[in-house]
Amino acid sequence: MSFLTGEGMTGGYGGADILHDCTISVDKGEIAVIVGPNGAGKSTAMKAVFGMLQIHTGRVVLDGEDITSLSPQDRVAKGMAFVPQTSNVFPSMSVEENLEMGAFLRRDDIQETMDQVFDLFPILKDKRAQNAGELSGGQRQQVAVGRALMTKPSLLMLDEPTAGVSPIVMDELFDRIIEVAQTGISILMVEQNARQALNIADKGYVLVQGRNRFTDTGKALMNDPEVRRSFLGG
Repeated sequence: MSFLTGEGMTGGYGGADILHDCTISVDKGEIAVIVGPNGAGKSTAMKAVFGMLQIHTGRVVLDGEDITSLSPQDRVAKGMAFVPQTSNVFPSMSVEENLEMGAFLRRDDIQETMDQVFDLFPILKDKRAQNAGELSGGQRQQVAVGRALMTKPSLLMLDEPTAGVSPIVMDELFDRIIEVAQTGISILMVEQNARQALNIADKGYVLVQGRNRFTDTGKALMNDPEVRRSFLGG
């Protein structure tokens, strides 16, 4: 059984369903990537898994426990961490204060985790006293991911982590994401840069109009002629 499964999810905002019997799963220490055209329901699927969207059909199971009825806050306490695409740092707080905010649920010593975040993102250690709002887009993304890691999650969810960053920064972020997965943390990621994301993915999901269109390993999807032609630019 997968570590996380959003199974047969149907739901949306208001009266309109965006997801239709959508299933997403990720195993322990695995990178699962959701790709697809604009408006395909990628971020909606992520929000459904995190409890930000009510589903009226289907369920979400984390480590064998049905968490469908839990709030996002309760899901954080269960080990889920979510990094939204925008507004994901406190711009008027320092880098270090942002990381401390990530540990708000913890009652133990957070210094070891902070040191691990600084090892993962050395630039943040150099800029620990600088306000997050003064950083580059790529550095802010590192702060956002670092803050999520401060919760010591078992599942890290990233919504478009490379949006608006340069190709060099994107490659660096993907390298760090691989490192995080190698520590045993499961990663579920929505990404517009489909080709690059599938390159690092253990598992990939191609959504079209809120439905599963293709599901396979990242490598198999990269090599699928129809996926390449329709979603990867040939």
